[in-house]
Amino acid sequence: MATTAPRSGKQREAALALGLLGLAVLVVAIAFFSITQGARPITLETVWAALTAFDPQSTDHRIIWDLRLPRTIVGLLVGAALGLAGAVLQGATRNPLADPSILGIHAGAALFIVLGVAVLGITQLSMYVWLAFIGAAVAMLVVYSIASLGREGATPIKLALAGAAMTAALQSVVSAILLTSPRTLDEVRFWQVGSLAGRGMEIVIQVAPFLAVGIVLALVTGRMLDGLSMGEDVARSLGQNVGRSRAIAGLAAVILAGASTAAAGPIAFVGLTVPHVARAITGPNYRWILPYSMLMAPILLLGADVIGRVISPPGEVQVGIVTAFVGAPFFIALVRRRKLASL
Repeated sequence: MATTAPRSGKQREAALALGLLGLAVLVVAIAFFSITQGARPITLETVWAALTAFDPQSTDHRIIWDLRLPRTIVGLLVGAALGLAGAVLQGATRNPLADPSILGIHAGAALFIVLGVAVLGITQLSMYVWLAFIGAAVAMLVVYSIASLGREGATPIKLALAGAAMTAALQSVVSAILLTSPRTLDEVRFWQVGSLAGRGMEIVIQVAPFLAVGIVLALVTGRMLDGLSMGEDVARSLGQNVGRSRAIAGLAAVILAGASTAAAGPIAFVGLTVPHVARAITGPNYRWILPYSMLMAPILLLGADVIGRVISPPGEVQVGIVTAFVGAPFFIALVRRRKLASL
């Protein structure tokens, strides 16, 4: 009996590590699939030739390098960011409904970007990133402050309600600005619904450093989130600084949500659904939930993007719309499950 439990634990760790390897292979496969699929199908042989021996005279090669490859890389980065942001927020708040879109973080980032375009005339993505950071941070602080009012503090239900109210309020302000400013609407209309279309390599270069910092910061919060998931009293008894842990987790979520919103717009439900699927596979250990979420979310996002490209050729359905169709039923089912009142 004494040796069975450790052996079983090692076997489970090995199985989870093997699962991560399998997900990494799937990420590579969906990336190649994303490059080959679209209004103009391209074979894998052509993709490989374009990557290894680029021919500037080839239309297919230019499509791959100028359109498909940057779009796929943005999808991989944004997907990983959204998956990690959702997992971090769910762990830090012990709220199964926590997600950048539900807690108002996406709406805050979107509002500041729209204000920057409408009031300041900003059109550079490099400025979008900073505006998104500020908006995401302000929205998160306001939501947490509102939910913290009262004797019981920021409970999961109060966080969800405060986030939903904040999201509705901010989205109404964004809609009012866009309705009264046709120039701003024309500038951000495709970005607002969440889209990977038209993203060039310059976007990858500008947001990649921020997303890299956010991803690393999120991955190192695993032990902190494990402590917070057992409750504040237990975390403190284990010597954990609860305030500092939540601040680090919040900073990681703001960086990830802000940079991903600046790059692809406010894409909903990816950060909500993926951590729950990861948790069902790995159990409650956030040191596994985080890397699983980081790899599963790009698979979902790129898969949704490919579906949006092929269902209505020669046009396409933006990825934010497809993920909403996928995520909304999951969200409804999640709300109806009483066992998920807290994590």
